[in-house]
Amino acid sequence: MDGQVARVRLVRTEAGQRLDIPPGFVLGGDEALLRQEGDRLVLEPVCRPSLLSVLDGLTDLDETWPDIADPRPEDVRL
Repeated sequence: MDGQVARVRLVRTEAGQRLDIPPGFVLGGDEALLRQEGDRLVLEPVCRPSLLSVLDGLTDLDETWPDIADPRPEDVRL
């Protein structure tokens, strides 16, 4: 097993069970995925993709855009 190890207390609640994550183990963000692997529970942060990675994954639109009249604005200085 790699990395740090900490012993934590599990607390039963009406809604299920919770644990307090020690400061050295705090995850970033406000969501995480919890999955079971045999007898282990694995908790990993949900990483939202950056805007640049989303934009990089987009394909070019194959559209012909109509010409739009774009007159010069009137001078509004007094």
